[in-house]
Amino acid sequence: MKLKSNIRILNKKAKFEYIILDRFTAGIQLFGTEIKSIREGKASLVDSWCAIAHGEMYVKQMHIAEYRFGSYANHEAKRDRKLLLQRREIRKIERLTKETGKTIIPLELFINEKGLAKLEIAICQGKHTYDKRQSLREADDKRQIDQLKKQKYE
Repeated sequence: MKLKSNIRILNKKAKFEYIILDRFTAGIQLFGTEIKSIREGKASLVDSWCAIAHGEMYVKQMHIAEYRFGSYANHEAKRDRKLLLQRREIRKIERLTKETGKTIIPLELFINEKGLAKLEIAICQGKHTYDKRQSLREADDKRQIDQLKKQKYE
């Protein structure tokens, strides 16, 4: 039996602020009240980032709202959460981020078909101001082309 989940929490700011170089999918070590909040869609990836410490990777500053039916055992909203990756993947990510200007940013939090929370992370490089203007210009051009196509077929 395959579960179809529509929970997809995106970090929209990341695609505008960074150039995405490589992507990985990682599991997250969560408490029970955290997964319940994620299933309600009460999480945010804005301003979150990942770090490697002692051979393990953690996501920092990811906000998961406290579960509304949680009791005294509710979780902290912005605690560090361990990412579940294979050792060779962590070493590869660490090697890629040794270069100046590279960072690890979470792009998307989702629930897979087995009902597990997964986090898509990326090795990113910060964009310059002129790159951001170019991204805005490309999005605007695409929007105008789509409008012209729509008018042509009406």
